[in-house]
Amino acid sequence: MADAALRVRLRQTTPMPLDVDFTCATGDVLAIFGPSGSGKTSILRTIAGLRRADDAAIHCGAETWADTAAGVDVPAHLRPAGFVFQDYALFPHLSALGNVMTALGHRPRADRAPRAAALLGLVHLGEASERRPAQLSGGERQRVALARALARDPKVLLLDEPFTAVDRAVRRKLQDDIDALRHSLEVPMVLVTHDFDDVVRLASHVLLLERGHAVACGPVGELMARPDLTWLRDAVGLGAVFDARVTAVDPVRGLATLDADGMRLLVAEPAAAVGSQARIRIPAREVILATAAPQGLSLHNVITGRVTGLHHEPGGSHVVVQVAVGQARLLAEVTRDAVVRLGIADGVPIHALVKSVSIDLRVRR
Repeated sequence: MADAALRVRLRQTTPMPLDVDFTCATGDVLAIFGPSGSGKTSILRTIAGLRRADDAAIHCGAETWADTAAGVDVPAHLRPAGFVFQDYALFPHLSALGNVMTALGHRPRADRAPRAAALLGLVHLGEASERRPAQLSGGERQRVALARALARDPKVLLLDEPFTAVDRAVRRKLQDDIDALRHSLEVPMVLVTHDFDDVVRLASHVLLLERGHAVACGPVGELMARPDLTWLRDAVGLGAVFDARVTAVDPVRGLATLDADGMRLLVAEPAAAVGSQARIRIPAREVILATAAPQGLSLHNVITGRVTGLHHEPGGSHVVVQVAVGQARLLAEVTRDAVVRLGIADGVPIHALVKSVSIDLRVRR
C-alpha cells in the first residue's frame, strides 16, 4: 500500500502471542480476519492505546503513537483514533445525542450539540437523537457508536466486530453505511471480523490471522486468488474476489453484465444500475473446468483462460487450480482425478464454467 497512513508492528509472547506487521493507506479498509481468540481485538486495542505490547511500533501519518524501542507511548485519549466497540459501550443514562457529545470535548462547548446532531444525521439517526440506548434497536445503537467514533475527528477508524449483534438485513445496511463512509472520510479503516461476508463486502485489503500470527496480508483480490491458502478453505471456502462494474442490464432475462478486470460475466441481478460498482466472489467449488468449450448448457459464463498455478495438498483428494483470465485470477477446486484426466498443468489453456446464480454479488448503491 503506497503512502500508508497507518503502520503497525506488534510482537509479544504473553499473555497472547502476537506477531503482525501491516500498513493501511488512507481510504483503504483493512479487514483482520480470523477465528475467535486469534488476537484480532488485541490488535485494535493496542493501536488505540488501550493495551500495550512488549514490542510495538505504531505510526499514523507523521505521528508516532507507540515505539517501545524509543520509549514512546502516547496515551489513548491523545491518539486521534475512532473506536467502534463490539458491545457499543454506550452510556445508558444518556441520549443518543448525549453519547456522541461525550466524544466532543476537544470542541468549543457551543459547537458540541450541533456537531453531534450532524453526525447522527450522517448515520441516519437524526430523528432518534433524544432516545436512550435502551430505546434503540441493535442497529441504531451501532450507528450511535459509529457517530461517537467519528466525533473524535479520527485519523484512523477502528471497528471491532461491528455487526455481530444485528440480523442479516440490518448488517447489510450497516455495511453500506460504512462503505459510504470509506469513500467520504479519507482515513484508514481497520475492521476486525470473523465473518467472511464482511471481508468480501467491505475490505480493500485483508490480514489473515491465526493464533496471533499473520498467515497472509495484502490486497483482497490478490489474496483470495491464491491457490495455496487452504487455511481459508477450511474456514470459509476458497473463492476469488473481484471489483467489477455493471455494463448492461437485461430485466427481461433477469441478468446483469459485469466487467471485472476485462473478464465479462453475466449474473442474476436485474435490479443493478448500469455504471454502478460491484464486488463479486466466485466460490472455487462452483467453478467447473473444461478443455473444450461446451455446448448446450444452461449456464451463461464460459470463461477462457490459462492455468497459472496448482496446489496439491499432501495426501488430499482435492487440487486448487488458479486460472488467469486477463488481469483476473479465478480459483477452481477439483479432484486429483480431474487434473490427471484432463491433463491440467501450468500454462494449459482451459475453460472455466460458472453459473450466474453461483456468483455472490454486492452492488454498491
